Amino acid sequence: MSTAVADPAIRDWRQLLVDRPAVALTGVLLLLYVITGLFAPGMFTPNGVRSTLLLACPLAILAASQTLCMLTGGIDLSTVMTANFAAYVAANQSGQGPVVALGLALCVGLAVGLVNGIGVGVFKVNPLIMTLGMASVLLGVVTVGLVGDGFLSGSTRLLPVLRTVASGTLFGPVPNNVVVWALVGAGLIFGLSRTGLGRAIYAVGDNPIACRLAGVRIWQVLLAVYVLSALLASLGGLLFSGISGSVGPDQTNAYLLPSVAAAVIGGTSILGGVGGYTGTILGALILTVLNRLLLTLDTTEAFRQILYGLIVLALAWVYVRLTGQRGS
Repeated sequence: MSTAVADPAIRDWRQLLVDRPAVALTGVLLLLYVITGLFAPGMFTPNGVRSTLLLACPLAILAASQTLCMLTGGIDLSTVMTANFAAYVAANQSGQGPVVALGLALCVGLAVGLVNGIGVGVFKVNPLIMTLGMASVLLGVVTVGLVGDGFLSGSTRLLPVLRTVASGTLFGPVPNNVVVWALVGAGLIFGLSRTGLGRAIYAVGDNPIACRLAGVRIWQVLLAVYVLSALLASLGGLLFSGISGSVGPDQTNAYLLPSVAAAVIGGTSILGGVGGYTGTILGALILTVLNRLLLTLDTTEAFRQILYGLIVLALAWVYVRLTGQRGS
């Protein structure tokens, strides 16, 4: 009798965790924030809140690109190199004015996304291989562009508007970049839940064969996803450069694994079809607070990367067990 009673309770608990991961994640975030505040009391001040939001924003936007790709059963390993390249282009072309400089930076994302989308959607290249290869190509392009009189050589002055948007203060403990983050978040949450493209993204990730039989043009869905992913990566790189006050060919490289981890923590399945951006927001905040705790405890960057990898592996296993998903 006890087993019969316990089984529905366990099923309900599992279903709640799958359907509403935000409930559990909010509790984890609050608990982690309190623990971190015990070691770093500055976390409880307005400046501590501002610092958390400021640093979480670029991570959350880079994680948004991973969320979109993972919902289709893919991944984008070129996000950080796209972010680096876009930020460098914006700084290098700052003399042309903010409209031209930012436009060219976003064109970097558009071009990268088109190539990735065509490779994955049209030519059926595995997303991991396609985006890893693209990351290598972008690294080579940036390296060549910085040598001698290359197209990226010369001034790298950050745009004043970028500094203001990325690191200025809106009011109290709320930084300006939260406005950008809120607009991106609202667009993604609405788009994934209320638009035809959003529903197609979930459908492709859940059952691509059924989508094909139903007449869905999967290559168009994947093309749109990887273009959006690269544009979000460009935006994340621009915001990160505004926060750090500098640009570099490898400035966001350490964000690659955390961006994947934030999406996985937020409940997005690496196998596709399950998840959403609401959880990713909480995942980015959790990782930002966790990073602050680890810095307070004086851990190394290598240890933090190991921890992020373990988080991804552990949570991927947990969500597979909860949802019953299996790789093809």
